Amino acid sequence: MSTGTLLAIIIPVVVVIALLAVAASLVVRRRRLRERFGPEYERTVESADGRMAGERELRARERRHDSLEIKPLQSSTRERYSREWTGVQQEFVDRPEDAVHDADRLVTSLMHERGYPTENFEQRLKDLSVAHGRTLEHYRAAHEVETLSAQHRATTEQLRGAMVHYRALFEDLLSDGGQARHARA
Repeated sequence: MSTGTLLAIIIPVVVVIALLAVAASLVVRRRRLRERFGPEYERTVESADGRMAGERELRARERRHDSLEIKPLQSSTRERYSREWTGVQQEFVDRPEDAVHDADRLVTSLMHERGYPTENFEQRLKDLSVAHGRTLEHYRAAHEVETLSAQHRATTEQLRGAMVHYRALFEDLLSDGGQARHARA
């Protein structure tokens, strides 16, 4: 075989192998993002200008999250938060609106204690999505009711639901559901 014939065979084979490698890499990266972000993956991709833009957004969230000093809680701090949560739940019986506001404040305080910035709700969602994507929809739902409650427009059933939603994120944060950055291997 001549050199020209060999090159005509080898070059397309190398190109096909390279394309397969790139495609495999994209599939693996997409799968990893889906596993890490859970339902937040689809939500972000749907709200972005295409899958690639959504995945870029998620990778940017990962980079930001990795720059944060997320830390595990000491057992005494975890116990204190558990006691405070019990108090908030008991408060619900007599003052449901106040309990929902207190639950929101307690969850925000716990986020801050763990090392999450807490100034802006939308940024909180993005930061939490990296390690707590599976409970993030609970936080959105609870926050929506808390906003209605501040206007005295939430029903008792909505307030009860908000407490359940806050508890899901609270327990995930309390148990280090996303694990501290330094604890990952």
